[in-house]
Amino acid sequence: MAEKVAKLGISRDKDYMLYVKDGAVWRVRRKQPGLPKGKPEKVADGGFEMDNNYIYFVDKDGDVSRAKRAVGGQKRKKSAAKRKPAGKKKKVVKKAKKAPAKKKPAKKKRR
Repeated sequence: MAEKVAKLGISRDKDYMLYVKDGAVWRVRRKQPGLPKGKPEKVADGGFEMDNNYIYFVDKDGDVSRAKRAVGGQKRKKSAAKRKPAGKKKKVVKKAKKAPAKKKPAKKKRR
């Protein structure tokens, strides 16, 4: 699935995140509550040119590997595409009960 691009043998540390950028391996301190954001530092120069059709990562052996990039996402199952459309649902209309109107007492006429 993945092919090795450069054998560097970088030792991994749980406090740092490793990433590949412009053919070099960089590390940055992981974010922790209450601590300021860390600055990236260059760990090793891989000496390879990156291709946009692949994603590059540091594998468990500490070497740089690459895997084919999934362009366009995953294909959908055919059975889901042929699913029958749902039938029409009957709308249930509830009749609102009208409250009996309150009669106001008639006003007396003044003469």
